[in-house]
Amino acid sequence: MLTELDPRVSAHLNLDAALGTLPLLAELVPEAEKLLLPLARPVTVQVLVRGGPHGAYTFDRSGIRPGGNASKTRLLFTSSQHFNRVIDGQAQPVPLGGPAGLRFLTKVFTPLTEILGRYLEPGEEDLRDPVFREQSARLRLRVVVAAIVVVGNQDRSGRFSAAQIPDGRLDLEAGDDLRHHLEVRDHRLTLLAGPAGPPHAVLRFSDLETAGQVLSGELSAVSAMSEGRIAMRGLIPMVDNVNRILDRAAQYLQK
Repeated sequence: MLTELDPRVSAHLNLDAALGTLPLLAELVPEAEKLLLPLARPVTVQVLVRGGPHGAYTFDRSGIRPGGNASKTRLLFTSSQHFNRVIDGQAQPVPLGGPAGLRFLTKVFTPLTEILGRYLEPGEEDLRDPVFREQSARLRLRVVVAAIVVVGNQDRSGRFSAAQIPDGRLDLEAGDDLRHHLEVRDHRLTLLAGPAGPPHAVLRFSDLETAGQVLSGELSAVSAMSEGRIAMRGLIPMVDNVNRILDRAAQYLQK
């Protein structure tokens, strides 16, 4: 089994899976929403990683969304390794954007990422609060689903598994209310905003609590499956290979 981690894949994960959870954070957590209220106009933060991923997120009073062409604050990173160290809190980016951009980074962007970090890596005290625990599980599940897409498209081992997946859609469910939709076309994975017809396969957690316990390592997936708290149905090659990609994604997320 391939165990070496590719820094460029980690950079894609940090951009698309970790920072990609900021829009949901702003929806779920009032503390994060309040940081956006003073914004008089939209601000787009553009992430530029030399030899790695490029992307952008736009922030305004109504929330956060990917992309955008508002007044830009650019964050430059000399390499994927530099970007990953910044996300881990071990280095600083090179900001471009003048005083207004620096104010946005220090007053809005950095505090938002600090709140996100607390929800993605919660402490025991935080998890005693049932509201925090549910919000944390929702955010971590979103990260995992996005990580499946990144690893299936970018990682060497993930691409090998994706090459075995037939075209179709797989849904990841947590209870009856929370679903994420993965589409596979020509062995490329995409996270869909909403469903389009019935899925070809389903990976289902019995409830959000189970999803949170599995994602935090409190409960092993094997144990949950034996207890009937994780179920799979549909096209076996799709479920089996998405599970393999999930295992590979866990190596990156648990580093």
